[in-house]
Amino acid sequence: MRFAVDRLDHLVINCRDLEVMASWYQRVLGMEREIFGEQKRTALRFGGQKINLRPHDAPTEVWNAAAVCDPGTQDLCFVVTFSALDVVAHLHGCGVTVEEGPTTREGALGPMKSVYCRDPEGNLIEISSYSD
Repeated sequence: MRFAVDRLDHLVINCRDLEVMASWYQRVLGMEREIFGEQKRTALRFGGQKINLRPHDAPTEVWNAAAVCDPGTQDLCFVVTFSALDVVAHLHGCGVTVEEGPTTREGALGPMKSVYCRDPEGNLIEISSYSD
C-alpha cells in the first residue's frame, strides 16, 4: 500500500475580526457561513471544502493551532467558473481593489487566468479560472 493524499478538506485562517472576515468571504466569494461544534466555531463552506476562521486570540486548549498564527499570512487560490474579466468586474462591484491581473499562472491542472486581491486581514487571495 502506498500512502497518498486524496484532497484538501479544510484550512484555517487566523483573524483579528471574525465577523468582518466571515462577511467578506460571504459577500465577495459567495461562501456559506456555518456555526459548528460546542465552542460555536465559524466556518465558511464552498464546494466540498471549508475554511475555519480562528480568532487570533483563541485559547490553545480550544484550538490546536500552527506554531505561528499571525493574521494576514495566508496566500490562497480559489478556482471559479467565471472568466477573469468577470472576476475583475465582480470585485470592483464589491469595492475590492484588484492587486494584479488578469494574468496567466500555472495551476494544479495547467494554465489558468488569475486575479489577485486581499481580504480584510491582508491575506493574498488569488481567484482563478481554467475556462478563459
